[in-house]
Amino acid sequence: MPIDLDPVAFDAVVGRALDGLPDDLARLVDNVVVLVEPDAPEDDPDLLGLYDGLALTDRPANHAGMLPDRILLFRGPLLDMADTVEDLEEEVRITVVHEVAHHFGLDDARLHELGWG
Repeated sequence: MPIDLDPVAFDAVVGRALDGLPDDLARLVDNVVVLVEPDAPEDDPDLLGLYDGLALTDRPANHAGMLPDRILLFRGPLLDMADTVEDLEEEVRITVVHEVAHHFGLDDARLHELGWG
């Protein structure tokens, strides 16, 4: 049975997942904001997260001054996947790592090869 967590408590789970990124990796994340949306897009209702931006590997030299890229986490589908808070913490952590990997230019095929797909 999926758990129910209010938005403030869910944001705290996301914060812990972000804080859990290794410092060496977190330091390299550039011009990205992490946002929580209540639901996934209608065309992909089971989507857990989405990287919306231009990966570091694809950015031109004059990328400075652009709006930040976004990592969107979808609260509803993530809650639907979890039976416990511990399950949710793990699913959010995996989703954050997956979307940060897209920021570094890893595609879904490579993430699947690495076990993060």
